Amino acid sequence: MKITRQGRTGLKIVLLCCVWYSISSTNNVIGKIVLTNFPFPLSVTMVHLGSIAIYSGPVLAVGGIRPSLDMDWPSWARCILPLVLGKFFTSLTSHVSLWKVPVSYAHTVKATMPFFTVILTKLILGQSQTLAVYCSLIPIISGVIIATVTEISFDMVGLLAALSSTIVFALQNIYTKKVMHDRQVHHLRLLHILARLALLCFLPIWIFYDTPRLLRNRELTKHTDLLTVILLFIDGFLNFAQNLVAFTMLNMLSPLTYSVCNATKRICIISFSLFMLHNPVTAANVFGMSLAIFGVLLYNKAKLDAHRRKELPTYHTVTAQGDSIASKVSDAKSRLAKTANGFTKPNNILFEHVFSNNNNNNSHYLPLVHS
Repeated sequence: MKITRQGRTGLKIVLLCCVWYSISSTNNVIGKIVLTNFPFPLSVTMVHLGSIAIYSGPVLAVGGIRPSLDMDWPSWARCILPLVLGKFFTSLTSHVSLWKVPVSYAHTVKATMPFFTVILTKLILGQSQTLAVYCSLIPIISGVIIATVTEISFDMVGLLAALSSTIVFALQNIYTKKVMHDRQVHHLRLLHILARLALLCFLPIWIFYDTPRLLRNRELTKHTDLLTVILLFIDGFLNFAQNLVAFTMLNMLSPLTYSVCNATKRICIISFSLFMLHNPVTAANVFGMSLAIFGVLLYNKAKLDAHRRKELPTYHTVTAQGDSIASKVSDAKSRLAKTANGFTKPNNILFEHVFSNNNNNNSHYLPLVHS
């Protein structure tokens, strides 16, 4: 049986999703093990940034992508520097949250991303959402509150770190879309530049802050076995790999479809961490996590419906007087496209939505890669 182009592309997306979910779940579990045995989140962050900077170089070379970026200093300061700060801060606070609280709870808190995105989009861009979008935020907030109240291993620092990471990440994505829209920056080049600059900028902080702590805690570092060191570097490579897959998927998918895949990834991470790490949970805790993730799925559905209404096709009807009247079709007729000879044929609207990447403008944006 011959597989169509749409079928091949769909199969490729499914396989990429499976790889993405597997890498991300393993990355989070290994990261938790590393931070438990080696409680230095700043050092782990530097390993992650270094891994991305090192491993992305050969990828750029194979793809024939120039690693440098032609931009004057004011543009660097206005466009790139805030993204570098955001990249470092979100990575560091993510590791702090992973260190202080269970993986499942940290990712439940990160499910509040839509809530902060809606608020920041309104404050910064002045964009309002539909009623369905606002209503979808209720189960998200309710679920996170229930999960927080019932979390057995609750830690305030872990909660604040996860919330801070989520807020800055939402702000970072909005800022990227606002500033970088007209700058033709390849997504992998952007990843390479941000990791490299974040590593260089914050290397002095690591030297002055973590190096003395590592020297003072010689008893701890002395008992850090070879396995933990190996896991630390495996964790760095997996972080690079999940960033690479996520950037690739965002470049292939529409932002809304990517958000749905990202929400599903969070479900896999929570489930896998509970299975592998066996951290204690209650029925109410699981209910809170499930409610928050369900709210994220509702949010994506509401955004998808709003997008479809906005993108309904326009038809021009010629009256007897020769006037052209434009109208949008909101029923089943919207799924029909007129051919040149006046006949109609079905449009594959689902395929066009799932794989539409807005004329490749997604490559300008920093994707929603939030480990």
